[in-house]
Amino acid sequence: MFGLGMPELIVLLVIVLLIFGVGKLPQIGEGLGKAIRGFRRSVSEPEPPSTLPEKDKPPKKNPEETKSP
Repeated sequence: MFGLGMPELIVLLVIVLLIFGVGKLPQIGEGLGKAIRGFRRSVSEPEPPSTLPEKDKPPKKNPEETKSP
């Protein structure tokens, strides 16, 4: 796991506790969980077909319409 052992994870957890406090940890965990679920969902679902036009091209004119009398 990224070269982190148990002692490094414990130190990291203590630092997070000191910075954010015990009260904020559930909110941080919830936000992180939602982010991970959203990422997994977006990776696993196929991308919907695009409804945008490829290029904004001017309409083609008929050569007969451009002739003047």
